[in-house]
Amino acid sequence: MQLSVLAEAAAAYCLKTTGDCDIQTLSQDSRRKINCGLFFCIDGAHFDAHTFAEQAVQNGAVALVVTRLLPHIDVPQVLVSNDRAAMALMASAFYGNPARKLRMIGVTGTKGKTTTTYLIKSILDSAGIPSGLIGTTGNMIGDQWLKGNLTTPDPIELHATLKQMVDARVEAVCMEVSAHAIDMHRLEGVVFEAGCFTNLSQDHLDYFGTMENYFETKKRYFTSGMVKNAALNVDDDLTGDLRKDVHIPVSTFGISANADIFARDIEIGEEGLKFVLSLWNEQRYPVEMKMMGMFNVYNALAATAVSLILGIEPAFIVKGLESIQSVPGRAELLETHTPYKVILDYSHSPAAMTNILETVRGFVRGRIILLFGCGGDRDHGKRPIMGEAAGLGADYTIITSDNPRTEDPMRIMLDIEQGMKMTKGSYEMLENRREAIVKALDIARDGDVVILAGKGDETYQDINGVKRPFDEKQIVKEILGK
Repeated sequence: MQLSVLAEAAAAYCLKTTGDCDIQTLSQDSRRKINCGLFFCIDGAHFDAHTFAEQAVQNGAVALVVTRLLPHIDVPQVLVSNDRAAMALMASAFYGNPARKLRMIGVTGTKGKTTTTYLIKSILDSAGIPSGLIGTTGNMIGDQWLKGNLTTPDPIELHATLKQMVDARVEAVCMEVSAHAIDMHRLEGVVFEAGCFTNLSQDHLDYFGTMENYFETKKRYFTSGMVKNAALNVDDDLTGDLRKDVHIPVSTFGISANADIFARDIEIGEEGLKFVLSLWNEQRYPVEMKMMGMFNVYNALAATAVSLILGIEPAFIVKGLESIQSVPGRAELLETHTPYKVILDYSHSPAAMTNILETVRGFVRGRIILLFGCGGDRDHGKRPIMGEAAGLGADYTIITSDNPRTEDPMRIMLDIEQGMKMTKGSYEMLENRREAIVKALDIARDGDVVILAGKGDETYQDINGVKRPFDEKQIVKEILGK
C-alpha cells in the first residue's frame, strides 16, 4: 500500500508529507526487523520514539510517521498533529478497515469487562453468530485462542486481529475497552454497534490523576460518536451524570434501581447463581448460572442488555448465560480435591477486592484466607484502601508481592499494611509470592476458602522489567502434588 494512501486515511491529523513509497509492514518497535516498513515515532510518557527512528530505518523502515520532522533522516515522513490517532486510522486502512465489516461490541468500566465479554460471546455462540473476543485474557476467534498483550490492543495489533477475524468469517466481535485505550486514541475511527458501561470505582489514578478525569475518559467513549447504542448500569452512582451527556439510544440494567433489564429472586451460593431475568417488566425468564457472586448477576444483566440491542432472542440469551462454566482468573474455583476451596481472582482494585470477599463470606463454612499484593508503578493511593478492605473482609491475610515492576516489593507491602492496621484483621507479610501460596495452602483447613487475588490468569510475575513465569494454577497444582 502506498504511503500517500495511508496518509490520506489519517487526513484529519496529517499536516505534511515529504514523499511517497510502498509500505508492506507497520511497526512501532525500532528493534524489529521489517521489510518496507512504516515506523510510527510515538512520543510516549517514558520514551520518545523519534530518538529511535534511525535504528528503525536500519532495520527496514522506509518511511516515518512523526510529530516533528527529522531532516537528518533521508526517508519519506508524514508529519501529524496526533501520532496515536493517526496510527489508529492508518492501521485500519492498511488492514482494509476490518472493523467496518464486523458488528463491534465494546464493554468499558472498572470491573466486569472481561466476564461480560465472555458472557456476550457465549450468547452469540448460542445464537449461532460466529464471534470473536478481544480482551485481558487474550483474543479468540470462535474457539481458537490467540495471544494478546493489553486489555485493548495497540492499533496495529488490533486491526491485524480484526482482519484475521474477517478472514475467518467472524460476524461479531466483543472487546474490552479500557480507559487508557480511549485516552490514547487506540480506537480512533472504530464504530461500535453497542457499547456497555459496567461501573466505575477507584483504579488507574497513577495515569488519570483524579476520579473525575477517569470518569470523563470513560464518558467520552459514549459521547464521541464511537458508540451507536449504549447499555448502562443504572445502579452505579455515576450513571446519572453519564446519561445527561449521552445522546444515543440507551438500554438500562440494574437491581436496586428502575431498569429496562433487571434481576429478581436472586439466590447466591457456592455452586452458582439463580435469578429471574426480567425484560421491561413484561417478560421473565429463570436463569441458573454456574458462576458465583452478586457481581456476576450484574455482568449477566450487562450481557443481556447488549444482546438485546443486537436483536438476539431471550431464549438464546438464557442459554448463553447458563452454558458458561467460568472465566479464567475471575472468581475461578480451582480443582484441588482438598477439604478447603481455592479461588483465583483478578481483583486488583478496592471495589473488586470487597466484591470477592463479600461473595465468599456468603457461603464459607470456615475462614477466609486471603493472599494478595498490589502492582508496582501504578496507583499508590489504592494500596492502603485494599489493605483496609482485606482486614475487614478476610479472617487471615497474607500480604505478598504482585507485579512489583520497578518498585521495591516491600515498599508496596508496607503501603498495603497501613490500611490493614486500620482494622483488627490478622495478617502476616511474606514477600515471596510462591512461599506465600505455600503458607496459605498449609494453614487452610476443612471448610476454609483460600483466595489468591490480584493476578488472575496471568502466567508471569513482572520484577524489575523482566516477566518471569508464574502461573498460579500450575503452582497450586505443584504444591498440592507434593
